[in-house]
Amino acid sequence: MADDPFAMVDGIRDSYSTREAESIKMFTGRYYVACAAGGMVSAGATHFLITPMDVLKVNMQVDPKKYKSILSGLDTLWQEQGVTGLWKGWGGKLYGYGAQGACRFGLYEYFKKYYCDMVGPDNIQQHRTPVYLASSASAQIIADVALCPFEAVKVRIQAQPAFAKGLFDGFPRMYSSGGFLGLYKGLLPLWGRNLPFSMIMFSSFEHLVDLMYKHAIQRQKADCPKGVQLGVTCVAGYLSGSIGTIVSNPADNIVTSLYNNKAHNFVQAIRKIGLFGLFTRSLPLRVMLVGPVITMQWFIYDTIKVMIGLPTSGGIDHHIAGQ
Repeated sequence: MADDPFAMVDGIRDSYSTREAESIKMFTGRYYVACAAGGMVSAGATHFLITPMDVLKVNMQVDPKKYKSILSGLDTLWQEQGVTGLWKGWGGKLYGYGAQGACRFGLYEYFKKYYCDMVGPDNIQQHRTPVYLASSASAQIIADVALCPFEAVKVRIQAQPAFAKGLFDGFPRMYSSGGFLGLYKGLLPLWGRNLPFSMIMFSSFEHLVDLMYKHAIQRQKADCPKGVQLGVTCVAGYLSGSIGTIVSNPADNIVTSLYNNKAHNFVQAIRKIGLFGLFTRSLPLRVMLVGPVITMQWFIYDTIKVMIGLPTSGGIDHHIAGQ
């Protein structure tokens, strides 16, 4: 055990009875529910913890002249709004991203199996990337429908503190001012931000996991201790999250601009922010936030899977064997 610093994970997993571990079989209804629950916990918890930095990111996007840098921006928020101001919108982060995480991870597993079956076992290896891209896109489209109302209220609360105190009074005010469509005003730009991010993140994660086992560890995943597998999850999660953040930054700025009525449509938002600003505004902060957040999400998600007797994420061996 001393040779494996993560051996405790194996001990926790083994403490569950064999009946409990075998009760959740791959690609069954219970399997997808377990994946959705793991995604909800991992995404909701991590997004909740970074609420203060998310408040800063939104304000840097809305008013870049006032919030010029991370340190000065945090100081301004602290001086003007105090500690409560730094936690504005925490409900949207916890519940909204919890719902999104459940759909993103749970449905990714479902669509990945669905598209693998569609391609067929003889063609999966050469069509892995299209399967990963299609699975993540399909899951993210539904996940953002669940997130969108929470995101609309969250961004307004964070950028306009007088708008509402939280979700409880924010939803009625948002609905009264814009109706049902007002809650989904940012759905298209949300898809524009999250679809490329999710597609690149999941695809990169899958390929990075495969590369690390083949060329760095040079062992099959099933032959590695669970601690090593979780370490691979963390490295792949950080790198894939950082890559996805850079690609999705323009859409993230457009989403914030539309939600805060700084622009009425895509074209107006792009003109006001500028092409350079689309790619650079708040990018350092987003990279600093998203990389660790995605790492923690994958780590928590895979830890939960390991604890209930399921394999860690990445790869299509189980999908081939299950056909």
